[in-house]
Amino acid sequence: MKHIEFDLEHWQALLAGKKPRAILKAALEEFDHIAIAFSGAEDVVLIDMACKLREQVQVFTLDTGRLHPETYRFIEQVREHYPIRLDVLYPNAEAISNLVRQKGLFSFYRDGHHECCQIRKVEPLGRKLETLDAWITGQRRDQNLDTRQGIPEVELDSAFQGRTGRLIKFNPLANWSSSQVWDYIEAFQVPFNELHRHGFRSIGCEPCTRSTLPHQQEREGRWWWEETLKKECGIHRKT
Repeated sequence: MKHIEFDLEHWQALLAGKKPRAILKAALEEFDHIAIAFSGAEDVVLIDMACKLREQVQVFTLDTGRLHPETYRFIEQVREHYPIRLDVLYPNAEAISNLVRQKGLFSFYRDGHHECCQIRKVEPLGRKLETLDAWITGQRRDQNLDTRQGIPEVELDSAFQGRTGRLIKFNPLANWSSSQVWDYIEAFQVPFNELHRHGFRSIGCEPCTRSTLPHQQEREGRWWWEETLKKECGIHRKT
């Protein structure tokens, strides 16, 4: 199987600076057990590209139970628009129940968001990634210059494990800007979350997301009560 012989350094050198379609094509050709993580506008751009490269693209999304109504409608719009296998992931009900019973529905405003994100996002993501050899994300370097500036096009995911232990992570849009993403969306009529029309540039859970001003980085609307360096949920953490 191809992924067993995957030479990370070779592929990092080969894909450095390449366009998203080339990176995506390489990822889909190299791995069978691979999926696109879907939540925002960037991810749908990747889905749109992938559907032109391969049939029955595997896609997954996280339903934390705290999403905006617009986001739930957006998920269904994408499901209906593309010929994809969309897997919706859910958090462990008992873990959610225990957290809410002990700390209430909004403990993250007091204790920080990581405990809630661990239960609602990181744990279900980990379960999914254990069934894969590689995954594809919509991360871009310019989303947060403090936490994402060094994102490579392809990397070894040191935070999660795949089917055989090793997990490869592709970031085809690492070199793109927000304007390039939206140029693609407009050119190819790609579906997007209605909240983007109302100043939301990065969209997460409803209690933890608000619109941003033009001069702000797009992820400043996430967990706005916390410091900039903390504006990650743990899905893309490094160990």
